[in-house]
Amino acid sequence: MKQIGLLNLGAVTLAMFLSSSGVCLARNSADGQIKTESKTGPGKMAGVVLDATGTPQMGASVELLAEISGATVARALLTNTQGVFKGDKLAPGFYTVRVTLAGFLPTLEKHVRINPNITTVVRVEMESMFASLDQLRRQPINTPVEGDDWKWVLRSASATRPVLEWMDDAEVLTADTSMDMGRPRQPRTRMEFTDGARHPGSGSNLVSAPATAVAYDQKLGGTSRLILAGQMSYDEDAPAGSIATVWLPTGSLGAGPQTALVLREAKLGPEGPTFRGVRINQGGALALGDRAILSYGGEYVLVGIGAAASSIRPRAKLDVRVSENWTATLMFTSLSNEPEPTEALDDERNNNALVSALDELDGFPTLLWRGGKPVLQSGSHEELAADHKLGARGKLEVAAFHDDNRHVAVFGHGSDLPSGEYFQDYFSNGFAYDGGSSSSWGTRVALREKLSDDVEVTAVYAFAGVLAPDDDLNGALRNALRTAPRHSLGGNVSAKIPHSKTRVEAGYKWVNGVAVSRVDMYGEALYQLDPYLHVGLRQPLPSFGLGRWEAVADCDNLLAQGNISLITRDGLTNLTPAFRSFRGGLNVQF
Repeated sequence: MKQIGLLNLGAVTLAMFLSSSGVCLARNSADGQIKTESKTGPGKMAGVVLDATGTPQMGASVELLAEISGATVARALLTNTQGVFKGDKLAPGFYTVRVTLAGFLPTLEKHVRINPNITTVVRVEMESMFASLDQLRRQPINTPVEGDDWKWVLRSASATRPVLEWMDDAEVLTADTSMDMGRPRQPRTRMEFTDGARHPGSGSNLVSAPATAVAYDQKLGGTSRLILAGQMSYDEDAPAGSIATVWLPTGSLGAGPQTALVLREAKLGPEGPTFRGVRINQGGALALGDRAILSYGGEYVLVGIGAAASSIRPRAKLDVRVSENWTATLMFTSLSNEPEPTEALDDERNNNALVSALDELDGFPTLLWRGGKPVLQSGSHEELAADHKLGARGKLEVAAFHDDNRHVAVFGHGSDLPSGEYFQDYFSNGFAYDGGSSSSWGTRVALREKLSDDVEVTAVYAFAGVLAPDDDLNGALRNALRTAPRHSLGGNVSAKIPHSKTRVEAGYKWVNGVAVSRVDMYGEALYQLDPYLHVGLRQPLPSFGLGRWEAVADCDNLLAQGNISLITRDGLTNLTPAFRSFRGGLNVQF
């Protein structure tokens, strides 16, 4: 009897263990034996995304793709502040985990198995372009490489791809899953309700009037994406509209080739001409050896306003990693209104493909008149730069450059000016004028430091040539402008207020003399540092309706500095390197 009691006690203990492990127990009434039945249910996946140094990466996009025929729906997740993501209610089977993040190569983890009632843990280590090239360089020459291993995707070997499993209630759970991992999926649609021009003074840009812009992200199968964008102005006297398509074959902005097509039509006043424009932009990148990356591309612009004007604008950039902390850059690019990618504190505007598509609507060069015919602002910029990392949060850049401009846009205010030379803005007495050619050498020193996760400061010194008025003002305005050297010093602060979550960006750029054109136009776009005082605000709003709402306001040249009054043969004009302008409104993403 004692032996039978011990057997019964062991059976009860085994039953309690199996029950806690998610296995159901059933007793056969005929023979009294215990049978086990698997309790099938959905599985879970959790993981952490790190860089090569082991630092968690916040905001990485994680897609879970079921590896079964006919499965097209993907689960989209985002990593939290600790680089952790979690997916629940996953059907058992094999999955592919695709992780993308700006500044890193997209990473694939294939054949990750999800079991019922079990959480599978994945550790994803992302590699930068330079780090992946080093990994290829260290491989033996005779080592065979799988043909599809290098297609903008870095795959880790199975030996370095740790996948762990644990029971949901087990004590061996090491990852902190108590934090918020239920981040919303990436937005598919963005709408902007704004008023104000981004580049006032030119009919080729979005006009200063109430307008609505919409962008929609559509997957085409696999990793390819097509983004459709459009904009419509509501002014009855000067209606305008634009449409754009952006194709991302790799599915990630900045991590592969992309193609953009933009069409725009605008009525320039109730009795004015009609502007029509087409812009095609294509870009890509190519690895050269194990330390160099060549980025290339170009755009073709064709506009018509009574007569046609066209322009081909190539660009090329070679990045060479000299050492772990030093990078050299050699580049050639054409000047345009399209903003350059930056590492600003608010990197959402740089990495969000929806925002990039809306920016394409306003990427036309400035439209000018000369001799009664339309011309486009054009010029080239050649630069040799060196970047040095200052710890984990800072960067110092030193650059020498040459600007060769053929049609320099000069802006100002005036009335009763010759219509064949001054392109008047219908909404004000502002105008754009072809200031002629300008060629100069320059240098730039920039320091960027991230003081914390919410505060970033930038300081930029530049020395370059600008157009400035000469002493002889008896002829036409173009003949009275000369290229003169100027010093400039600017600073910018980007911060996020913790409690209200308001994002503030404020900066000031000082110029040491009279100037009617920009000092280092490329550097201004690179570091988002406009002349004189500029302030930008972005305030998240309480959630109502669908999506995430935000109020925005951007003020340029807030103190209206830099105005120069001139009397020439054409009449009285007030020139300025930057208009005082305001643009604000609401945007929503869902």
